[in-house]
Amino acid sequence: MKITSISRKLLSKVLSVYFILTISITGVQIIAEYFNTKSHINSELLTLQKTISGSLTRAVWELNTQQAIDISEGLIAIPMIQGITVTDEENNVITQLGSVLSNTPEGESSEYYIISSLSEGLFGHSFPLIFEFSGRTTTVGTVTLLSSNDVIFDRIEVGIYFLIGNAIIKTAFLVLLFSLAFTKLLTEPLQLLTNKIKQLDLHDPDASKFYRITNETNELNILEDAYNDLIDELIEFKDKLALSQRETNLANDKLDEQNLSLEQEVARKTSTLSSTLLRMETQQKEMLIQQHQLEAKNSRSSKTESTLMTTNKELKNSILELNKAQERLLEAEKMSSLGKISAEISHEVNTPIGISITAISYLSDILNKLQQDINEQKTSKRTMDNFIENAQHSVTLLFNNLARSAELITSFKQVAVDQTNDKMRLVTVEKYLDEIIQSLHPKLKRTNHRVKVVCDPHIEIYTHPGAIAQIIINLIINSITHAFHNMSHGEIAIKVTAEQQRLIITYQDNGSGIDENQLSQLFTPFYTTNADKGGTGLGTHIIQNLVLDTLNGSIDAYSNPGEGLSYRMTFPDMRYT
Repeated sequence: MKITSISRKLLSKVLSVYFILTISITGVQIIAEYFNTKSHINSELLTLQKTISGSLTRAVWELNTQQAIDISEGLIAIPMIQGITVTDEENNVITQLGSVLSNTPEGESSEYYIISSLSEGLFGHSFPLIFEFSGRTTTVGTVTLLSSNDVIFDRIEVGIYFLIGNAIIKTAFLVLLFSLAFTKLLTEPLQLLTNKIKQLDLHDPDASKFYRITNETNELNILEDAYNDLIDELIEFKDKLALSQRETNLANDKLDEQNLSLEQEVARKTSTLSSTLLRMETQQKEMLIQQHQLEAKNSRSSKTESTLMTTNKELKNSILELNKAQERLLEAEKMSSLGKISAEISHEVNTPIGISITAISYLSDILNKLQQDINEQKTSKRTMDNFIENAQHSVTLLFNNLARSAELITSFKQVAVDQTNDKMRLVTVEKYLDEIIQSLHPKLKRTNHRVKVVCDPHIEIYTHPGAIAQIIINLIINSITHAFHNMSHGEIAIKVTAEQQRLIITYQDNGSGIDENQLSQLFTPFYTTNADKGGTGLGTHIIQNLVLDTLNGSIDAYSNPGEGLSYRMTFPDMRYT
């Protein structure tokens, strides 16, 4: 049986109250230090906002994305800044570095607001970028500056260690002091009493009595007196027990003689009957065991047969449904890249169109002002010069942004038509690859990755252009998503050559690469290393189907960890010039 120490139990209760009080006070001090530091960081963020607001507003108004990115990179280098997001007037992201809130407040781009996300450990401020032009103010975008709890903890780390260390030292001293006191005053006297009781000799109880060394009276001395009284009663009881034992022994001797004769008679009469009953019971048990075994065997056979028939039927239905689901999933995956590009193209076109609308509105205002000055005969050479300068600036903005929109739509149009139409046509390979990469421009421009195409401009093939577009788009998206996951400047090289009536396309990136095990399963359907982020594992499987089935070609992949991933695709019997 487990022994519970009284002194240890008392010590644990006393120290538990002290531990709770110490932890509570230390926790309150840490929380107060946290909120005080967080308030200082918020004040520093507001001061920083006043410093960078002017230059960042000018960069966004003039569509100088590179300058906005440079300013953002300078800010993110400050240890206090954990994240920065710059958006234009339509809340489109211009640059986004560091930490990002998963749920960004909407509808507040034109006013200042405070950000605080307990779940993500981020806080900060978001404020509008207001540009003053010709006496008018225009909100051209927003800037969000984020810091995190990690910054707070870095600043208060030493203070926290000091508070915790102080609490630990005081607690350790108190534990030592109480342990010594309880051991001296309670544990050792109780241990001495326990040893004395264990050494009790029942043959000589009087020798096991306690004898006081001091005249001090406490609870332990009272317990010693009670023990000595118990020894006296035990001696008296022992004498009475010895007398009763002698009388009992005499009576037992007579009873034993009578029981012996009776037992001998009963044993003779029951011996024969017991042997007969034993044989009958043994035979009955064996028959019952055999019957139960036969019944259990028949029941298992019936259940197994029924289960096999039901399972076989369900398995056939599952295979049919799985084949149908796989066909639908493959078709949906083929069109998913086109849907993503369509969404990004629409967002990309919105920016130049919005700038064009602003320029037209401004041009209309200065035309009305000029018309009013002419009607009032207030025109002058300076007025006309200002009008011409502003009008030319507005027309230049209109021309550049509308031309940019037309170029994006033209590049995307042909690629989209080819992917939704399975007809074959004559394709100039270099030009068509440029159109595919141009349609991916909205996705590539948010990164620093580059795509380089090396192709003879005279190569033409009669093929399925939609399959070619699907292959190149999936390869580039795979490189951006997987190969360049931890890289800021990735490079993709696409080389096209014609050799002995065969068209050879070599695709290579300088990303993280994959190991031999991953390379062996690269084209396996539903195999993905990105399942937690929505990956389906069908991208490379669709590429293989397009190369082998649609284009009647072959594809091989080569890679080593840290050395990028490359594909070699060969298309035989292609008619080219």
